[in-house]
Amino acid sequence: MATTLTEAAKLSNDALLSGVIETIIKDSPLLQSIPFIEIVGNALTYNREKALPSAEWHAVNDDWATSPAINFTQKTATLSILGQNADVDDYIKKTRSNIQDIEGAIIELTAKAIRHELEEKFIYGDHTTYPNQFDGLIELIDTTTDPATANAQVVSMATAQVGATLTFAKIDELIDCVKGGKPDLLMMSRRTRRKINALARAAGTNLDVGTGALGEFVQLYNGIQIAVNDFMKDTHQLATDPYDYELSLTAGSCASIYALQFGEGGICGLTGPGGLMVEPMGAMETKNADRTRLKWYVSLADFSQVKRAALIGIKND
Repeated sequence: MATTLTEAAKLSNDALLSGVIETIIKDSPLLQSIPFIEIVGNALTYNREKALPSAEWHAVNDDWATSPAINFTQKTATLSILGQNADVDDYIKKTRSNIQDIEGAIIELTAKAIRHELEEKFIYGDHTTYPNQFDGLIELIDTTTDPATANAQVVSMATAQVGATLTFAKIDELIDCVKGGKPDLLMMSRRTRRKINALARAAGTNLDVGTGALGEFVQLYNGIQIAVNDFMKDTHQLATDPYDYELSLTAGSCASIYALQFGEGGICGLTGPGGLMVEPMGAMETKNADRTRLKWYVSLADFSQVKRAALIGIKND
């Protein structure tokens, strides 16, 4: 059973853990929305649908042929270890806490650091290059191969290496790539959101406004929440030939948009038993300090190729 971190924070009786979860999700539309499945063991192996069987029309008393076997692609998502220690010097805690809760502030900052690292790796995680990480969306949605021949879930703006100007028509094409319902989020950088706002104003309208998971106001495009991810780069570069796949993530000036549908049939987080853990370690042996350890056994599962898509090559205008 998958549950979001927002709901997990409501269910937790541990005030410290609840506070850490709220800190992590407060400024992250992605972590507010994506559900997590708790798994036993260090990995989840699942079958992703590859091809449907055939169906045929029959006359009365026809012989019915057996359909070829349904094809699946077996995938494995391995939990990675994300965490950090929050050490608070006992002298500072005892002499300064009358002004501010130093221990609480340091734990909150450590929780924010974990959020930043997790959000960045949800996009750019690369298990092959960095074995301690899990694969992020940049690896799960293959934007490094010509989408005309290899991946129908990638839409390219470009007719040249420098990319092309974003249009509503291309956003609609991206949304149509996600099958079985609309995406839950359109995730993008702040630069890309500014461009969408400019397109709306040029059309004489404004984006719709709705309510997010924490009661905050959010912008909507065609009823889909626009989610800003500050870790999405505006420096992607398209290949020179055939101009429609990403060659580099840091050598250009193009941006991307991800359309994501969440859940146990789409994009879903994975977590080990206990989920996000906050462990008071007590007094340290070699330092005059108390330690609290924040750790998370976490990964990302991609249950269906048609539940996510990428729009690449958005030019910097």
